[in-house]
Amino acid sequence: MTAEIIFGQQARAEYDAAADWYEQERAGLGTAFQNAVEHSLTHIATHPAQFPKIHGNIRQAVIRRFPYCVYFRERGSVIDILAVFHSARNPASWRGRN
Repeated sequence: MTAEIIFGQQARAEYDAAADWYEQERAGLGTAFQNAVEHSLTHIATHPAQFPKIHGNIRQAVIRRFPYCVYFRERGSVIDILAVFHSARNPASWRGRN
């Protein structure tokens, strides 16, 4: 079964900002970032339990080729995306998100 992916407001803003930043750095790189995240989201939606729990019931998916992780939580048939986060940032800043 494929779960529905729902982005939190802050997670969507992080994702969009990162894609914009990469696109400004080099044409096409923003699209490559989006494709890498979308690939991970597809995998998350079909096999969420394959990703490690890193804080309570929150799981982490590492994005290939980019220093980003997607942090998410399962809620029945829904996957809540809590953060699309650069790995160099302090993870404490997203942990309070609902």
